[in-house]
Amino acid sequence: MSAGGYGCFAEVYDKLTSNIDYDAISAYYDRHIFSVRQKRGILLELGCGTGNVSVRMQSLGYDVIATDISGEMLSVALAKPHDGVQYLCQDMRALDMYGTVDAAICTLDGINHLDGEEDMLSCFKSASLFLEDGGVFLFDVNTLKKHREVLGDNTFVYDTDGVYLVWQNFYEDGRVDMALDIFTEEEDGSYARSGENITETALPLSRIKDLLISADFTDIRIYDFLTENKGGEDCEKVLFSAVRKHR
Repeated sequence: MSAGGYGCFAEVYDKLTSNIDYDAISAYYDRHIFSVRQKRGILLELGCGTGNVSVRMQSLGYDVIATDISGEMLSVALAKPHDGVQYLCQDMRALDMYGTVDAAICTLDGINHLDGEEDMLSCFKSASLFLEDGGVFLFDVNTLKKHREVLGDNTFVYDTDGVYLVWQNFYEDGRVDMALDIFTEEEDGSYARSGENITETALPLSRIKDLLISADFTDIRIYDFLTENKGGEDCEKVLFSAVRKHR
């Protein structure tokens, strides 16, 4: 994972994700946090991107600290009304907080953007370090099934609101390398071309659970994303819920 891969993509990200129901995602995370903590308190968001979940969690009553490794993504977030959300440019594998938080989240398959087991373990340990005892860590991930059967070696094309995107995937052993060709309409009707290369990695859910245990998490639960049903490898996306052990 590096700061690269999100530069020009940040400029068009909100247009290309306008179909995502951020209200439903935020409410889902809120329900799961509240079911564990029975309060809202201070929330740390990892990989916040352009802040679409951050501002909604703030409006639900959290004091939100939102981090992302991409300065470009954060610039877009800061340009929006954000009602007191504190944005920090930080790597989720090496967080540097001033104190502890009640809950931490990473949404929209941000964990998949980490480069394998070592990065995931670093992220989990970093989140664990700054969570209160009994604090909850929630994140959603794309499964091996989604990487293999949905993303795979497929090509997707989007044409929306002055942005044309050709998204090509190259799949191997749970890893999807994504080549994005982005065409943005100019005032004269011509299109400016830019590109990004992004990688997502999926691991067996049992291995992710093992990494969480290694980072001092317990009471680990897996849900089929946006439902309360038990999640497994037959799902395309799952939610992990894990509680920080008492020190």
